[in-house]
Amino acid sequence: MKKYISYFRMWLVMGLQYRAAAFGGVITQFFWGFMEIIAMHAFHESNPASYPMTMEATCSYIWFQQAFIAMLSARLFDGQILESVRSGNIAYELCRPVHIYDLWFSRSTASRLSGAGLRCIPILIVAVFLPKSYRLSAPAGPVQFAFFLLTLVLAVLVSVSYIMLIYISGLYTISADGFRRLCSSMMDFLTGGYIPLPFFPAKIRQVLELLPFASMQNVPLRIYSGDLAGTAMYRAIGLQLFWLAAMVAAGRVLCRNAERKLMVQGG
Repeated sequence: MKKYISYFRMWLVMGLQYRAAAFGGVITQFFWGFMEIIAMHAFHESNPASYPMTMEATCSYIWFQQAFIAMLSARLFDGQILESVRSGNIAYELCRPVHIYDLWFSRSTASRLSGAGLRCIPILIVAVFLPKSYRLSAPAGPVQFAFFLLTLVLAVLVSVSYIMLIYISGLYTISADGFRRLCSSMMDFLTGGYIPLPFFPAKIRQVLELLPFASMQNVPLRIYSGDLAGTAMYRAIGLQLFWLAAMVAAGRVLCRNAERKLMVQGG
């Protein structure tokens, strides 16, 4: 366990060095979030009765989404992991006294946390001081905030376990680019990355909320504002735990099987 913690710390510190890139990301995410809120205001004003969330909850959802995009986005992959499979450099990692799955999992988690750590604080500070109809609201309550933190941690782990399945698919093919693009597009849409899940038709939303994608950014961001509470919140947390265990188990089995049959490309 110590070697994986050390590896996690190494990649976390390494990721925190890219401050200029993070500054550019802060500017991009801030203006993108502001445009999203303006669009949501237009939808709300056109028909307030059919709007499925309060504007305060919508604004909080969008600002947290932008603040933690580096942590929860499907588009952020570790190119070095995918390249190591294509080039054959994975042979060096297979020679080390470590498990590939645990090594990649700790590395991916550290990379996502470091990216979010540099961006989230400036975005959230600015969002708090915006005009009332655009600002980040206070949490629905101390209990909701505690569950928000818990589910945010689970959301990161579920996201990484899903991304790990994409990395592992590269061990079965020469190139996993096509599968990666398909899975990242599905994740972006079905997690509520483009449209929050409450805006989907009721029957479709009921199905989507059972899938692992809903256990990512959808759950913590809605819990913070109180849009997801009570029995529905506990059910969502249970699904997060279930999908985390299921995808980690599947990833370990697939990775172990691939290690036995892996043919190294390159050299």
